[in-house]
Amino acid sequence: MNIASYLYRQCLLKASKTAIFFGTTPWASFQQWGLRSNALALRLQKLGLKPGDRVLLLMVNHPRYLELVFACWWMGLVVVPVNFRLHTKEVEWIIQNSGAQTGFVSEGLTRTALHGLTHQITIESQEFLSLLDVTDPNSTLQEPAVLQPDDTAWLFYTSGTTGRPKGVQITHRNLLSMGLGYFADVDFVGPDDRMVYAAPMSHGAGLYSVPHVIAGACHVVPESGGVNAQELFELGQALGPLSTFAPPTIVNKLVQHAEESSLSPEDCAKVFKTIVYGGAPMYVADIRRALSVMGPRFVQIYGQGETPMVATVLSRQDLINQSHERFEQRLASVGVAQSPVLVRVVDSAGSPVPAGQVGEVAVRGDTVMKGYWENPSATAAAVKDGWLLTGDIGVFDSDGFLTLKDRSKDLIISGGANIYPREVEEALLTNPAVEEVAVVGAPDPDWGETVVAFVVTRGGYEPSREQLDAHCMERIARFKRPKQYRFVECLPKNNYGKVLKTRLREML
Repeated sequence: MNIASYLYRQCLLKASKTAIFFGTTPWASFQQWGLRSNALALRLQKLGLKPGDRVLLLMVNHPRYLELVFACWWMGLVVVPVNFRLHTKEVEWIIQNSGAQTGFVSEGLTRTALHGLTHQITIESQEFLSLLDVTDPNSTLQEPAVLQPDDTAWLFYTSGTTGRPKGVQITHRNLLSMGLGYFADVDFVGPDDRMVYAAPMSHGAGLYSVPHVIAGACHVVPESGGVNAQELFELGQALGPLSTFAPPTIVNKLVQHAEESSLSPEDCAKVFKTIVYGGAPMYVADIRRALSVMGPRFVQIYGQGETPMVATVLSRQDLINQSHERFEQRLASVGVAQSPVLVRVVDSAGSPVPAGQVGEVAVRGDTVMKGYWENPSATAAAVKDGWLLTGDIGVFDSDGFLTLKDRSKDLIISGGANIYPREVEEALLTNPAVEEVAVVGAPDPDWGETVVAFVVTRGGYEPSREQLDAHCMERIARFKRPKQYRFVECLPKNNYGKVLKTRLREML
């Protein structure tokens, strides 16, 4: 089993079809993509790399990312995708931990040679172009290496908010299960579909290349290499409706652009086919606004790096079925278990709890990681009897819809009562004065912890503590309301849009 074999198949079936666009410009047909990845694989072999070796990718979004990922898989190498916003010292720690000796870097991301790499190749350099050369008239397409299903394909380093990041080993079996699950639960993909990469390709967005390669669809990389709402709308208008993966921060930017441009849901349907959102909480007020402005374009997924993009799904149909008696609760949920996995909620002993009872979310199936790289103790703590303990707190309803309460480490215990920050955040976000909010616990000598809300207000609004208190008490129990409000210009976030609550606690 080798994920690159699906690209090889498309090279045979659809050789001349455009496979990759850079902006609106055709970049490569399937045959050109395959030949380039094949040529890269052979030349990496000549550099001394062998199956199982790790290759670092420190790059902004670019068509070369796709060519390099499939080149690595072509010869059985392991891709180590790195967030390009990390500090050099953080990148060098990943190099040291993964043992990667070859790295490909976008120009301008680092001013010095990365310590630990034997070969550091800038993708804009002549050195890289020589590795990519397929002008030889005798160039032929060779079949990808034959690999085992549990061979590692993707070594993804977690964000490391509670210490050093851990390397998550994702196998070819994991990726195939994820891709097939996409077709079963998330969206139908046809050969005329077009996947656009605006969110970082080093994260979940890049992994969604797998189902789109399997289906023989097109891949579109914005020329900006990132998130520009106007650019994305223009790409959709030029190339036809696009599909994409986006964290809520990007979804909100797209919705804002549509509003400011006075676009109707029908206009948006010509630009976007499907927007899969996940990676961070999407508040009910935000998804309501998105559906109102852009129409039924949305599907929510919940997963983790350890079970990439796969745990639960809230389908397009469930997001718009307002006639259902529990529509409001479903809108706040993350949906039902995806086809490749089993999902349950467990107590502290690992035993499943009944619907309606809160516990830790656990996942089991063919998308769950092989383990943490060279960290058996962390693997043993995270995976019990085949069940991945996610660290997320959730509750099932009687229909199998999972609602996440919070990360276990974010739970606030005040006076012996459990308070889930997300519940307080949802209440505050229904106030028109509140643009963004994040809730954390602060140590308290009498109560153990008290609730603190960091609030970003909308322009022109200056709500008082009393007004926000009254708003909360109309919606949640009195003991859950914040005891402090901190008004800030912005919330600290990582590059994927997740609020850094550890930073907020430090501010307290």
